[in-house]
Amino acid sequence: MTGGFAGWPVGAFGVLLELEGEPSAEVRRRCRRDREELVRQPMVDLLNVVADADSAYEDFAVWRYGEVLLEAWQRQSAIVRLGRNVELTVRFDLDGLEVGVAWWYAPSDQIERYRAAVADLATGERLARIVRKLEREEFDISGDLLKRPLRGYPPDHPRAQLLRLRSVVARRHLGCDDWIHTPAAADRVIDAFSQLRPLARWLVENVSRP
Repeated sequence: MTGGFAGWPVGAFGVLLELEGEPSAEVRRRCRRDREELVRQPMVDLLNVVADADSAYEDFAVWRYGEVLLEAWQRQSAIVRLGRNVELTVRFDLDGLEVGVAWWYAPSDQIERYRAAVADLATGERLARIVRKLEREEFDISGDLLKRPLRGYPPDHPRAQLLRLRSVVARRHLGCDDWIHTPAAADRVIDAFSQLRPLARWLVENVSRP
């Protein structure tokens, strides 16, 4: 897959190295244009290629230089919005590419819908199967976990761990080999998105939609 995406140039890593630690205002000013051209623009191009491959990925955002926190200058983040509080995520930094899906910053009504869906035998078991499959595919599953078992549910509930979550995040590091400098990086993101799609669909259907 090509489109307008050619991968990240080698110079992108040099820019991120300059921005390590707590760069001075002068360093940030000097790196601004190079970061836009070498780091952010390839992410925009990649997400456009991904959206061309599947219209479900058209609603995306790529953070600009001035929209990030100090410690985020060394990484370029982007999201694809799938539903309220449900997003696919892409991150590029000195370690390469990371892809994921996240249901986060959820309001209380979504959290209640999530718990009801996890407790339900049919929808809860489907989520458990999806999570187990992603773990076998080397995705890291995490989230905001309550310290104690959830009230109203037995401590030995078969999906007790899932019930305690107030957010769900699945991530996998794709690496930083030579392919990252080529259009093949888009194919890797698309493949990872396909693996994440069952979890994303479950979250949209059972949690994000009212």
